[in-house]
Amino acid sequence: MKSEQASVNRLWSRLILESLTRHGVEDICIAPGSRSTPLTLEAQANRKLTLHTHFDERGLGFLALGLAKASQRRVAIVTTSGTAVANLLPAIAEANLTGEKLIVLSADRPKELVNVGANQAIEQRGIFSSHVTGDLQLPSPSLQHSAPWLVGSVDALVGRQVYGPVHINCPFPEPLYGDEPLEVSDYLEPLTQWFDGDTPFDRYLMPKQVPIVPAQWPQMQQEKGVILAGQLPPHVLSEVKVLARRLGWPLLADVQSGGSSAWRGYDIWLNNEACREHFSQATFVLQLGARFVSKRLGQWLADFRGEHWIVEPSPRRLQPEYSAHTRIKATVAEWVNVALETVSSSQHADWAAELAALPQPWQQQGFDELSIAANVLNAIDEGVDLFVGNSLVVRLLDMLADQWQTAVFTNRGASGIDGLTATIAGVQRARQKPMLALMGDTSCLYDLNSLGLLAHAGQPLVLTVINNDGGGIFDMLPVPEQQKSPLYRMPHGLDFEHAARMFGLDYYAPQSLADLFTQIASGLKQPRVTLIEVKTPAGEAGQLLKDLLVSIKNDALLG
Repeated sequence: MKSEQASVNRLWSRLILESLTRHGVEDICIAPGSRSTPLTLEAQANRKLTLHTHFDERGLGFLALGLAKASQRRVAIVTTSGTAVANLLPAIAEANLTGEKLIVLSADRPKELVNVGANQAIEQRGIFSSHVTGDLQLPSPSLQHSAPWLVGSVDALVGRQVYGPVHINCPFPEPLYGDEPLEVSDYLEPLTQWFDGDTPFDRYLMPKQVPIVPAQWPQMQQEKGVILAGQLPPHVLSEVKVLARRLGWPLLADVQSGGSSAWRGYDIWLNNEACREHFSQATFVLQLGARFVSKRLGQWLADFRGEHWIVEPSPRRLQPEYSAHTRIKATVAEWVNVALETVSSSQHADWAAELAALPQPWQQQGFDELSIAANVLNAIDEGVDLFVGNSLVVRLLDMLADQWQTAVFTNRGASGIDGLTATIAGVQRARQKPMLALMGDTSCLYDLNSLGLLAHAGQPLVLTVINNDGGGIFDMLPVPEQQKSPLYRMPHGLDFEHAARMFGLDYYAPQSLADLFTQIASGLKQPRVTLIEVKTPAGEAGQLLKDLLVSIKNDALLG
Protein backbone atom coordinates (compact mmCIF):
# COMPACT_ATOMS: atom_id res chain seq x y z
CA MET A 1 0.00 0.00 0.00
CA LYS A 2 1.15 3.51 -0.76
CA SER A 3 0.69 4.61 2.85
CA GLU A 4 3.29 1.99 3.85
CA GLN A 5 5.87 3.13 1.32
CA ALA A 6 7.64 5.53 3.67
CA SER A 7 8.21 2.69 6.14
CA VAL A 8 9.48 0.36 3.43
CA ASN A 9 11.84 3.10 2.22
CA ARG A 10 13.20 3.43 5.75
CA LEU A 11 13.52 -0.34 6.16
CA TRP A 12 15.56 -0.70 2.96
CA SER A 13 17.76 2.23 3.95
CA ARG A 14 18.34 0.63 7.35
CA LEU A 15 19.43 -2.65 5.74
CA ILE A 16 21.70 -0.92 3.20
CA LEU A 17 23.46 1.15 5.86
CA GLU A 18 23.81 -1.79 8.23
CA SER A 19 25.38 -3.76 5.41
CA LEU A 20 27.89 -0.96 4.81
CA THR A 21 28.90 -0.89 8.47
CA ARG A 22 29.70 -4.61 8.20
CA HIS A 23 32.25 -3.61 5.56
CA GLY A 24 33.99 -1.13 7.82
CA VAL A 25 32.10 2.07 7.05
CA GLU A 26 32.23 4.37 10.08
CA ASP A 27 31.85 7.79 8.45
CA ILE A 28 28.99 8.97 6.27
CA CYS A 29 28.82 12.37 4.57
CA ILE A 30 25.36 13.84 3.99
CA ALA A 31 24.08 16.80 1.99
CA PRO A 32 20.59 18.24 2.51
CA GLY A 33 17.71 16.99 0.40
CA SER A 34 14.17 15.62 0.56
CA ARG A 35 14.42 12.55 -1.67
CA SER A 36 17.32 11.23 0.42
CA THR A 37 15.31 11.46 3.68
CA PRO A 38 15.07 7.67 4.24
CA LEU A 39 18.86 7.33 4.06
CA THR A 40 19.53 10.47 6.10
CA LEU A 41 17.24 9.54 8.98
CA GLU A 42 18.48 5.96 9.11
CA ALA A 43 22.09 7.14 9.07
CA GLN A 44 21.39 9.32 12.07
CA ALA A 45 19.72 6.41 13.85
CA ASN A 46 22.66 4.06 13.24
CA ARG A 47 25.01 4.35 16.23
CA LYS A 48 27.88 2.80 14.29
CA LEU A 49 28.05 5.81 11.98
CA THR A 50 29.58 9.25 12.45
CA LEU A 51 27.73 11.87 10.41
CA HIS A 52 29.43 14.68 8.49
CA THR A 53 27.33 17.31 6.72
CA HIS A 54 27.91 20.03 4.15
CA PHE A 55 25.50 22.16 2.12
CA ASP A 56 27.55 21.75 -1.07
CA GLU A 57 27.70 18.31 -2.70
CA ARG A 58 30.92 19.05 -4.56
CA GLY A 59 32.65 19.93 -1.28
CA LEU A 60 30.93 17.00 0.43
CA GLY A 61 32.51 14.58 -2.02
CA PHE A 62 35.96 15.94 -1.30
CA LEU A 63 35.30 15.88 2.45
CA ALA A 64 34.58 12.16 2.08
CA LEU A 65 37.70 11.79 -0.07
CA GLY A 66 39.83 13.32 2.68
CA LEU A 67 38.28 11.09 5.34
CA ALA A 68 38.92 7.98 3.24
CA LYS A 69 42.43 9.10 2.28
CA ALA A 70 43.50 9.55 5.90
CA SER A 71 41.59 6.68 7.55
CA GLN A 72 42.17 4.07 4.80
CA ARG A 73 38.55 2.99 5.35
CA ARG A 74 35.46 3.07 3.17
CA VAL A 75 33.41 6.26 3.49
CA ALA A 76 29.78 6.63 2.37
CA ILE A 77 28.17 9.69 0.77
CA VAL A 78 24.43 10.46 0.67
CA THR A 79 22.90 12.94 -1.76
CA THR A 80 19.44 13.78 -2.97
CA SER A 81 18.44 13.34 -6.61
CA GLY A 82 19.24 15.45 -9.67
CA THR A 83 22.31 17.60 -10.15
CA ALA A 84 23.23 17.00 -6.51
CA VAL A 85 24.60 13.64 -7.65
CA ALA A 86 26.45 15.13 -10.62
CA ASN A 87 28.31 17.50 -8.29
CA LEU A 88 30.14 14.50 -6.80
CA LEU A 89 31.90 13.71 -10.09
CA PRO A 90 35.17 15.62 -9.44
CA ALA A 91 35.75 13.84 -6.13
CA ILE A 92 34.74 10.48 -7.61
CA ALA A 93 37.14 10.97 -10.53
CA GLU A 94 39.96 11.76 -8.09
CA ALA A 95 39.16 8.75 -5.88
CA ASN A 96 39.10 6.48 -8.92
CA LEU A 97 42.66 7.51 -9.74
CA THR A 98 44.07 7.39 -6.21
CA GLY A 99 42.10 4.42 -4.88
CA GLU A 100 39.99 5.80 -2.02
CA LYS A 101 37.01 3.52 -1.43
CA LEU A 102 34.04 5.91 -1.51
CA ILE A 103 30.47 4.57 -1.62
CA VAL A 104 27.92 6.90 -3.19
CA LEU A 105 24.32 6.40 -2.07
CA SER A 106 22.32 8.60 -4.42
CA ALA A 107 18.61 8.99 -3.80
CA ASP A 108 16.62 9.00 -7.03
CA ARG A 109 13.11 9.42 -8.35
CA PRO A 110 11.48 6.08 -9.19
CA LYS A 111 11.97 5.12 -12.82
CA GLU A 112 8.44 6.17 -13.82
CA LEU A 113 9.37 9.80 -12.98
CA VAL A 114 12.60 9.91 -14.99
CA ASN A 115 12.58 11.50 -18.46
CA VAL A 116 8.96 12.60 -18.19
CA GLY A 117 9.49 16.18 -16.99
CA ALA A 118 9.34 15.51 -13.26
CA ASN A 119 11.09 18.00 -11.01
CA GLN A 120 14.70 17.35 -9.93
CA ALA A 121 14.87 14.16 -11.97
CA ILE A 122 17.80 13.28 -14.23
CA GLU A 123 19.12 9.99 -15.56
CA GLN A 124 21.33 8.84 -12.66
CA ARG A 125 22.03 5.28 -13.77
CA GLY A 126 25.64 5.13 -14.91
CA ILE A 127 26.16 8.83 -14.19
CA PHE A 128 29.76 8.23 -13.04
CA SER A 129 30.58 6.09 -16.07
CA SER A 130 34.10 4.66 -15.93
CA HIS A 131 35.00 6.75 -12.87
CA VAL A 132 33.54 4.10 -10.53
CA THR A 133 34.74 0.53 -10.25
CA GLY A 134 31.21 -0.84 -9.86
CA ASP A 135 27.60 0.25 -9.54
CA LEU A 136 24.26 -1.08 -8.35
CA GLN A 137 20.90 0.15 -9.65
CA LEU A 138 18.33 -0.80 -7.03
CA PRO A 139 14.62 -1.05 -7.72
CA SER A 140 12.18 1.02 -5.71
CA PRO A 141 11.89 -0.42 -2.17
CA SER A 142 9.31 -3.16 -2.00
CA LEU A 143 8.62 -6.19 0.17
CA GLN A 144 8.34 -8.15 -3.07
CA HIS A 145 12.15 -8.17 -3.21
CA SER A 146 13.60 -10.31 -0.45
CA ALA A 147 15.76 -8.88 2.33
CA PRO A 148 18.61 -11.37 1.63
CA TRP A 149 18.57 -10.25 -2.02
CA LEU A 150 18.95 -6.61 -1.00
CA VAL A 151 21.74 -7.20 1.53
CA GLY A 152 23.46 -9.70 -0.73
CA SER A 153 23.39 -7.26 -3.65
CA VAL A 154 25.09 -4.60 -1.55
CA ASP A 155 27.63 -7.15 -0.30
CA ALA A 156 28.36 -8.31 -3.84
CA LEU A 157 29.29 -4.75 -4.82
CA VAL A 158 31.11 -3.56 -1.70
CA GLY A 159 32.73 -6.88 -0.77
CA ARG A 160 34.69 -6.85 -4.03
CA GLN A 161 35.57 -3.16 -3.82
CA VAL A 162 39.33 -3.32 -3.58
CA TYR A 163 40.21 0.02 -5.19
CA GLY A 164 38.27 3.18 -5.94
CA PRO A 165 34.63 4.28 -5.58
CA VAL A 166 31.32 2.50 -6.19
CA HIS A 167 27.81 3.83 -6.75
CA ILE A 168 24.47 2.59 -5.38
CA ASN A 169 21.45 4.36 -6.89
CA CYS A 170 18.39 4.25 -4.65
CA PRO A 171 15.01 5.26 -6.16
CA PHE A 172 12.53 6.17 -3.40
CA PRO A 173 8.83 6.59 -4.24
CA GLU A 174 6.72 8.97 -2.18
CA PRO A 175 5.67 9.29 0.55
CA LEU A 176 9.12 9.93 1.98
CA TYR A 177 7.96 10.94 5.45
CA GLY A 178 6.17 9.04 8.17
CA ASP A 179 6.89 5.72 9.82
CA GLU A 180 3.74 3.65 9.80
CA PRO A 181 4.24 0.43 11.80
CA LEU A 182 4.75 -2.59 9.56
CA GLU A 183 4.74 -6.27 10.33
CA VAL A 184 8.03 -7.33 8.76
CA SER A 185 9.16 -10.20 10.99
CA ASP A 186 8.60 -12.75 8.21
CA TYR A 187 10.41 -10.49 5.74
CA LEU A 188 13.44 -10.15 8.00
CA GLU A 189 13.46 -13.73 9.33
CA PRO A 190 16.12 -14.93 6.80
CA LEU A 191 18.47 -12.28 8.23
CA THR A 192 18.11 -13.39 11.87
CA GLN A 193 21.59 -14.86 12.09
CA TRP A 194 23.04 -11.82 10.30
CA PHE A 195 21.44 -9.43 12.78
CA ASP A 196 22.96 -11.43 15.65
CA GLY A 197 26.50 -11.04 14.28
CA ASP A 198 28.70 -8.29 12.91
CA THR A 199 29.92 -9.72 9.60
CA PRO A 200 28.63 -9.26 6.05
CA PHE A 201 25.76 -11.49 4.94
CA ASP A 202 27.78 -12.65 1.93
CA ARG A 203 31.53 -12.66 2.48
CA TYR A 204 34.03 -12.38 -0.37
CA LEU A 205 37.38 -13.67 0.83
CA MET A 206 40.37 -12.66 -1.25
CA PRO A 207 43.62 -14.53 -0.56
CA LYS A 208 46.28 -12.20 0.80
CA GLN A 209 49.32 -12.26 -1.43
CA VAL A 210 52.73 -12.28 0.18
CA PRO A 211 54.74 -9.43 -1.40
CA ILE A 212 56.86 -10.94 -4.16
CA VAL A 213 60.55 -10.15 -4.21
CA PRO A 214 61.81 -11.32 -7.62
CA ALA A 215 64.56 -13.92 -7.68
CA GLN A 216 66.90 -11.37 -9.29
CA TRP A 217 66.85 -9.20 -6.16
CA PRO A 218 70.29 -10.31 -4.85
CA GLN A 219 71.75 -9.73 -8.30
CA MET A 220 70.12 -6.31 -8.69
CA GLN A 221 71.60 -5.19 -5.37
CA GLN A 222 75.02 -5.19 -7.02
CA GLU A 223 73.97 -2.74 -9.70
CA LYS A 224 74.31 1.02 -9.64
CA GLY A 225 70.82 1.38 -8.26
CA VAL A 226 68.59 4.31 -7.43
CA ILE A 227 65.44 4.33 -5.30
CA LEU A 228 62.56 6.59 -6.28
CA ALA A 229 59.96 7.23 -3.57
CA GLY A 230 56.64 8.35 -4.98
CA GLN A 231 53.31 8.81 -3.25
CA LEU A 232 53.51 6.88 0.05
CA PRO A 233 51.30 6.45 3.12
CA PRO A 234 52.42 8.20 6.32
CA HIS A 235 55.62 6.91 7.94
CA VAL A 236 56.50 4.44 5.16
CA LEU A 237 59.36 6.66 4.01
CA SER A 238 61.30 5.82 7.19
CA GLU A 239 61.48 2.14 6.12
CA VAL A 240 62.43 3.15 2.59
CA LYS A 241 65.29 5.21 4.00
CA VAL A 242 66.56 2.16 5.89
CA LEU A 243 66.62 0.18 2.66
CA ALA A 244 68.41 2.96 0.77
CA ARG A 245 70.96 3.40 3.54
CA ARG A 246 71.82 -0.30 3.72
CA LEU A 247 72.24 -0.48 -0.04
CA GLY A 248 74.15 2.79 -0.26
CA TRP A 249 71.93 3.95 -3.12
CA PRO A 250 70.63 7.47 -3.76
CA LEU A 251 67.04 8.07 -2.68
CA LEU A 252 65.01 10.58 -4.65
CA ALA A 253 61.93 11.34 -2.56
CA ASP A 254 58.90 13.04 -4.10
CA VAL A 255 57.14 15.55 -1.84
CA GLN A 256 54.20 13.10 -1.65
CA SER A 257 56.45 10.47 -0.07
CA GLY A 258 56.38 12.35 3.22
CA GLY A 259 59.86 13.82 3.23
CA SER A 260 63.13 14.32 1.42
CA SER A 261 66.67 12.96 1.50
CA ALA A 262 70.25 14.09 1.02
CA TRP A 263 69.48 14.10 -2.72
CA ARG A 264 66.85 16.83 -2.29
CA GLY A 265 66.45 19.31 -5.13
CA TYR A 266 66.85 16.63 -7.80
CA ASP A 267 64.22 18.27 -10.00
CA ILE A 268 66.53 21.28 -10.18
CA TRP A 269 69.91 19.57 -10.62
CA LEU A 270 68.52 17.21 -13.26
CA ASN A 271 68.40 20.39 -15.35
CA ASN A 272 72.21 20.41 -15.26
CA GLU A 273 73.85 18.31 -17.97
CA ALA A 274 76.78 17.15 -15.81
CA CYS A 275 74.47 16.10 -12.97
CA ARG A 276 72.12 14.33 -15.34
CA GLU A 277 74.99 12.43 -16.97
CA HIS A 278 76.34 11.39 -13.58
CA PHE A 279 72.91 10.20 -12.45
CA SER A 280 72.46 8.32 -15.74
CA GLN A 281 75.17 5.88 -14.64
CA ALA A 282 72.29 4.11 -12.87
CA THR A 283 71.52 0.66 -14.26
CA PHE A 284 68.64 -0.24 -11.94
CA VAL A 285 65.65 1.80 -10.75
CA LEU A 286 63.61 0.61 -7.78
CA GLN A 287 60.47 2.73 -7.77
CA LEU A 288 58.38 2.60 -4.59
CA GLY A 289 55.05 4.30 -5.16
CA ALA A 290 54.03 6.39 -8.13
CA ARG A 291 52.73 9.76 -9.37
CA PHE A 292 55.80 11.96 -9.30
CA VAL A 293 55.48 15.73 -9.29
CA SER A 294 58.82 16.29 -11.04
CA LYS A 295 58.54 16.65 -14.80
CA ARG A 296 62.30 16.30 -15.24
CA LEU A 297 62.35 13.02 -13.34
CA GLY A 298 59.65 11.73 -15.68
CA GLN A 299 61.75 12.76 -18.66
CA TRP A 300 64.78 10.98 -17.20
CA LEU A 301 62.72 7.82 -16.66
CA ALA A 302 61.51 7.97 -20.26
CA ASP A 303 65.13 7.79 -21.42
CA PHE A 304 66.21 5.15 -18.89
CA ARG A 305 67.04 1.78 -20.48
CA GLY A 306 68.10 -0.32 -17.48
CA GLU A 307 66.07 -2.61 -15.22
CA HIS A 308 63.06 -0.78 -13.71
CA TRP A 309 60.85 -2.25 -10.94
CA ILE A 310 57.70 -0.52 -9.72
CA VAL A 311 56.23 -1.53 -6.36
CA GLU A 312 52.72 -0.14 -6.01
CA PRO A 313 49.41 -1.66 -4.76
CA SER A 314 47.22 0.04 -7.36
CA PRO A 315 45.82 -2.17 -10.13
CA ARG A 316 46.13 0.73 -12.58
CA ARG A 317 48.87 1.43 -15.09
CA LEU A 318 51.12 4.05 -13.55
CA GLN A 319 53.95 4.46 -16.02
CA PRO A 320 53.20 7.29 -18.47
CA GLU A 321 56.69 7.00 -19.98
CA TYR A 322 55.75 3.57 -21.45
CA SER A 323 59.25 2.20 -20.87
CA ALA A 324 59.79 -1.47 -20.08
CA HIS A 325 59.43 -2.30 -16.40
CA THR A 326 58.50 -5.00 -13.89
CA ARG A 327 55.34 -4.22 -11.93
CA ILE A 328 55.06 -5.67 -8.41
CA LYS A 329 51.55 -5.27 -6.99
CA ALA A 330 52.11 -4.95 -3.24
CA THR A 331 52.08 -2.27 -0.58
CA VAL A 332 55.43 -0.54 -0.33
CA ALA A 333 55.69 -1.15 3.43
CA GLU A 334 55.17 -4.91 3.06
CA TRP A 335 57.53 -5.23 0.12
CA VAL A 336 60.32 -3.25 1.76
CA ASN A 337 60.07 -5.31 4.95
CA VAL A 338 60.50 -8.52 2.96
CA ALA A 339 63.27 -7.07 0.78
CA LEU A 340 65.23 -5.98 3.86
CA GLU A 341 65.50 -9.62 4.99
CA THR A 342 67.93 -10.36 2.16
CA VAL A 343 69.62 -7.03 1.60
CA SER A 344 73.35 -6.33 1.63
CA SER A 345 75.46 -3.33 0.76
CA SER A 346 75.91 -2.85 -2.96
CA GLN A 347 79.38 -3.02 -4.50
CA HIS A 348 78.42 0.34 -5.98
CA ALA A 349 77.38 1.89 -2.67
CA ASP A 350 77.69 5.67 -2.58
CA TRP A 351 78.12 5.88 -6.36
CA ALA A 352 75.99 9.07 -6.35
CA ALA A 353 77.51 10.68 -3.25
CA GLU A 354 78.61 13.73 -5.28
CA LEU A 355 74.99 14.53 -6.04
CA ALA A 356 74.09 14.27 -2.34
CA ALA A 357 76.78 16.85 -1.58
CA LEU A 358 75.18 19.51 -3.79
CA PRO A 359 74.00 22.61 -1.90
CA GLN A 360 70.34 23.40 -1.39
CA PRO A 361 69.07 24.82 -4.71
CA TRP A 362 67.61 28.01 -3.23
CA GLN A 363 69.46 29.64 -0.36
CA GLN A 364 68.03 33.14 -0.42
CA GLN A 365 65.91 34.39 2.49
CA GLY A 366 63.64 36.88 0.75
CA PHE A 367 59.89 37.07 1.19
CA ASP A 368 59.10 35.30 -2.06
CA GLU A 369 57.48 32.01 -3.01
CA LEU A 370 60.76 30.21 -3.65
CA SER A 371 62.18 31.20 -0.25
CA ILE A 372 58.94 30.10 1.42
CA ALA A 373 59.02 26.70 -0.32
CA ALA A 374 62.70 26.19 0.54
CA ASN A 375 62.26 26.92 4.24
CA VAL A 376 58.65 26.56 5.38
CA LEU A 377 58.88 22.88 6.33
CA ASN A 378 61.63 23.72 8.78
CA ALA A 379 58.98 25.62 10.74
CA ILE A 380 56.93 22.52 11.60
CA ASP A 381 57.54 19.51 13.82
CA GLU A 382 57.49 15.96 12.48
CA GLY A 383 54.22 15.32 14.32
CA VAL A 384 52.40 17.96 12.25
CA ASP A 385 50.53 16.72 9.18
CA LEU A 386 51.10 18.51 5.87
CA PHE A 387 48.56 19.00 3.09
CA VAL A 388 49.92 20.40 -0.16
CA GLY A 389 47.68 21.91 -2.81
CA ASN A 390 48.23 21.63 -6.55
CA SER A 391 49.64 23.92 -9.24
CA LEU A 392 52.75 25.95 -8.34
CA VAL A 393 53.03 25.33 -4.59
CA VAL A 394 53.50 21.55 -4.81
CA ARG A 395 56.10 21.92 -7.54
CA LEU A 396 58.10 24.48 -5.58
CA LEU A 397 58.12 22.29 -2.46
CA ASP A 398 59.18 19.29 -4.52
CA MET A 399 62.02 21.28 -6.08
CA LEU A 400 63.30 23.37 -3.21
CA ALA A 401 62.37 22.10 0.27
CA ASP A 402 65.33 21.27 2.50
CA GLN A 403 65.55 17.92 4.31
CA TRP A 404 62.34 17.22 6.21
CA GLN A 405 59.92 14.40 7.07
CA THR A 406 56.26 14.25 8.15
CA ALA A 407 52.93 12.78 7.00
CA VAL A 408 51.86 14.34 3.66
CA PHE A 409 48.50 14.36 1.91
CA THR A 410 47.67 15.60 -1.59
CA ASN A 411 45.09 15.24 -4.35
CA ARG A 412 47.51 14.20 -7.07
CA GLY A 413 45.34 11.82 -9.07
CA ALA A 414 43.66 14.19 -11.50
CA SER A 415 45.66 16.97 -9.75
CA GLY A 416 42.80 19.45 -9.88
CA ILE A 417 42.44 22.52 -7.69
CA ASP A 418 38.77 21.86 -6.95
CA GLY A 419 37.86 20.61 -3.49
CA LEU A 420 41.24 21.05 -1.81
CA THR A 421 39.86 22.85 1.25
CA ALA A 422 37.16 20.22 1.75
CA THR A 423 39.75 17.43 1.41
CA ILE A 424 41.87 19.13 4.08
CA ALA A 425 38.86 19.11 6.41
CA GLY A 426 38.29 15.40 5.80
CA VAL A 427 41.93 14.45 6.34
CA GLN A 428 42.13 16.30 9.64
CA ARG A 429 38.83 14.90 10.92
CA ALA A 430 40.18 11.40 10.36
CA ARG A 431 43.70 12.06 11.67
CA GLN A 432 42.89 14.40 14.57
CA LYS A 433 46.35 15.94 14.41
CA PRO A 434 47.70 19.47 13.94
CA MET A 435 48.04 20.34 10.25
CA LEU A 436 49.75 22.85 8.01
CA ALA A 437 48.03 23.25 4.63
CA LEU A 438 49.56 25.15 1.70
CA MET A 439 47.66 26.22 -1.40
CA GLY A 440 47.37 28.94 -4.00
CA ASP A 441 44.84 31.75 -4.14
CA THR A 442 42.89 30.40 -7.12
CA SER A 443 42.56 27.02 -5.39
CA CYS A 444 41.22 28.68 -2.25
CA LEU A 445 38.74 30.79 -4.24
CA TYR A 446 37.55 27.69 -6.09
CA ASP A 447 36.53 25.96 -2.84
CA LEU A 448 35.79 29.03 -0.75
CA ASN A 449 32.56 27.76 0.83
CA SER A 450 34.42 24.76 2.27
CA LEU A 451 36.08 27.16 4.71
CA GLY A 452 32.84 26.47 6.58
CA LEU A 453 34.04 22.88 7.09
CA LEU A 454 37.36 24.07 8.50
CA ALA A 455 35.55 26.23 11.05
CA HIS A 456 34.64 23.04 12.95
CA ALA A 457 38.19 21.70 13.20
CA GLY A 458 39.01 20.46 16.68
CA GLN A 459 42.78 20.46 16.16
CA PRO A 460 45.19 23.26 15.22
CA LEU A 461 45.03 23.97 11.50
CA VAL A 462 47.03 26.60 9.65
CA LEU A 463 45.88 27.22 6.08
CA THR A 464 48.55 29.24 4.29
CA VAL A 465 47.31 30.79 1.05
CA ILE A 466 49.93 32.11 -1.40
CA ASN A 467 48.13 35.00 -3.12
CA ASN A 468 49.95 36.01 -6.30
CA ASP A 469 46.74 37.32 -7.88
CA GLY A 470 45.78 34.43 -10.12
CA GLY A 471 47.21 31.26 -11.58
CA GLY A 472 50.95 31.71 -11.08
CA ILE A 473 51.66 28.30 -12.60
CA PHE A 474 50.77 29.72 -16.01
CA ASP A 475 53.75 32.07 -15.86
CA MET A 476 55.82 29.03 -16.83
CA LEU A 477 53.95 28.55 -20.11
CA PRO A 478 55.38 29.85 -23.40
CA VAL A 479 52.26 31.94 -23.99
CA PRO A 480 52.51 35.50 -25.39
CA GLU A 481 52.48 38.02 -22.55
CA GLN A 482 49.44 39.88 -23.88
CA GLN A 483 47.38 36.67 -23.64
CA LYS A 484 48.88 35.17 -20.50
CA SER A 485 47.20 37.44 -17.95
CA PRO A 486 43.60 37.67 -19.23
CA LEU A 487 43.29 34.10 -20.56
CA TYR A 488 45.47 32.03 -18.21
CA ARG A 489 46.47 33.80 -15.02
CA MET A 490 43.05 35.52 -14.74
CA PRO A 491 43.92 38.04 -11.99
CA HIS A 492 41.16 38.63 -9.44
CA GLY A 493 42.42 41.47 -7.25
CA LEU A 494 40.97 39.86 -4.11
CA ASP A 495 42.29 39.09 -0.66
CA PHE A 496 41.04 36.62 1.94
CA GLU A 497 40.69 38.68 5.12
CA HIS A 498 36.92 39.07 4.94
CA ALA A 499 36.45 35.43 3.87
CA ALA A 500 38.33 34.37 7.00
CA ARG A 501 36.19 36.63 9.16
CA MET A 502 33.01 35.36 7.49
CA PHE A 503 33.79 31.78 8.52
CA GLY A 504 35.16 32.68 11.97
CA LEU A 505 38.82 31.92 11.21
CA ASP A 506 41.82 33.73 12.64
CA TYR A 507 43.59 35.78 9.97
CA TYR A 508 47.13 37.04 9.51
CA ALA A 509 48.99 38.66 6.61
CA PRO A 510 52.71 38.43 7.50
CA GLN A 511 55.17 40.90 6.00
CA SER A 512 58.37 38.87 6.23
CA LEU A 513 59.65 35.30 6.14
CA ALA A 514 60.37 35.36 9.86
CA ASP A 515 56.90 36.74 10.59
CA LEU A 516 55.34 33.98 8.47
CA PHE A 517 57.16 31.22 10.35
CA THR A 518 56.29 32.79 13.69
CA GLN A 519 52.58 32.88 12.77
CA ILE A 520 52.66 29.27 11.53
CA ALA A 521 54.32 28.06 14.73
CA SER A 522 51.84 30.03 16.84
CA GLY A 523 48.82 28.80 14.88
CA LEU A 524 49.89 25.19 15.25
CA LYS A 525 49.68 25.55 19.01
CA GLN A 526 46.09 26.89 19.00
CA PRO A 527 43.05 24.52 18.90
CA ARG A 528 41.43 26.49 16.06
CA VAL A 529 41.93 27.46 12.42
CA THR A 530 44.26 30.19 11.23
CA LEU A 531 44.21 31.48 7.66
CA ILE A 532 47.56 33.05 6.76
CA GLU A 533 47.62 35.01 3.53
CA VAL A 534 51.00 35.59 1.90
CA LYS A 535 50.77 38.26 -0.79
CA THR A 536 53.45 38.12 -3.48
CA PRO A 537 53.78 40.10 -6.73
CA ALA A 538 52.14 38.58 -9.78
CA GLY A 539 54.67 36.88 -12.02
CA GLU A 540 57.52 37.08 -9.50
CA ALA A 541 57.73 33.38 -8.67
CA GLY A 542 57.68 32.32 -12.30
CA GLN A 543 60.52 34.66 -13.20
CA LEU A 544 62.61 33.66 -10.17
CA LEU A 545 62.16 29.99 -11.04
CA LYS A 546 63.10 30.54 -14.68
CA ASP A 547 66.22 32.39 -13.59
CA LEU A 548 67.14 29.60 -11.17
CA LEU A 549 66.76 26.90 -13.81
CA VAL A 550 68.92 28.82 -16.25
CA SER A 551 71.57 29.36 -13.56
CA ILE A 552 71.61 25.70 -12.55
CA LYS A 553 71.74 24.56 -16.15
CA ASN A 554 74.91 26.52 -16.79
CA ASP A 555 76.68 26.11 -13.42
CA ALA A 556 79.60 23.74 -12.89
CA LEU A 557 77.92 21.91 -10.00
CA LEU A 558 80.20 18.86 -10.16
CA GLY A 559 83.97 19.10 -10.09
